[in-house]
Amino acid sequence: MLLSTQTEALAGLYGEKEAIRMLAGAGFDGFDLSLFSMFSDPGYPMNGPEYKEFAASLRRTADECGIVCNQAHAPFASSTGDPDRDKAIFRSIVRSMEGAAIVGAKIIVVHPKQHLPYRTHIQELREMNVAFYRALVPYCQEFGIQVAAENMWQQSPESGRIVPSTCARPEEFCSYLDEIGSPWIVGCLDVGHVALTDEDLGYFIRTMGKERLRALHVHDNDLRADSHTLPFTGKIDFQALTDALRDIGYQGDFTFEADNFLKIFPRELAPEALGLMAATGRYLARKSEK
Repeated sequence: MLLSTQTEALAGLYGEKEAIRMLAGAGFDGFDLSLFSMFSDPGYPMNGPEYKEFAASLRRTADECGIVCNQAHAPFASSTGDPDRDKAIFRSIVRSMEGAAIVGAKIIVVHPKQHLPYRTHIQELREMNVAFYRALVPYCQEFGIQVAAENMWQQSPESGRIVPSTCARPEEFCSYLDEIGSPWIVGCLDVGHVALTDEDLGYFIRTMGKERLRALHVHDNDLRADSHTLPFTGKIDFQALTDALRDIGYQGDFTFEADNFLKIFPRELAPEALGLMAATGRYLARKSEK
């Protein structure tokens, strides 16, 4: 099983190319290209006219290091409720799909729209998201990249607590994908989000099955905050994860979204911290295979 992790934390410190080199040196097989800066930094190269060359340069760096871009993460949030702003967001998401495909990604995670309170707008959000993901299918076909929807959470405006949102329930996630009805739109299970929304991890994975579940965001937390840290440093049951992945014959990659773990260490210890991440991921990936 291919082992990868996202570039977000390292790229913020060293830039994407050095992040790719560091991940290869730590023993990862692949990387999940974080494209969040498309929304946070107007000067980010993916926003400029030379975005294709920038993406191609990342591909060259990866090839030189013997590592692959197995997946990517589009910028988010995917909607605001403002029609003009949402059109611009859609264009950026499409560009992120194109850039990710150039780097080599086969899957890009795109968050569902969730700018409305979920509990009181379940059907409206469903209709909005089915149309949203279907609108991405022609670009999937053009660029040769699948889009993965993700299970989400929201913060309650009344209490500030984390509460379920779009695709947080396994039955809803499956029915979303089935209604969209395209092989280009698949599921990415965020393991930390499952824990935060009080779902049973093994049941969630077995309900989705290997046909719908094609990508992972693996990380740990304390069951209260979305801390995105390394497995075995929080409270999530990773035996449940590996057992369920093995039971369904999961065919995707094992991808961490746990690099907040790296932020607690001095920069001088980054190689050692990355090495522990890679060893932990390799251990879990082996246990997830038949």
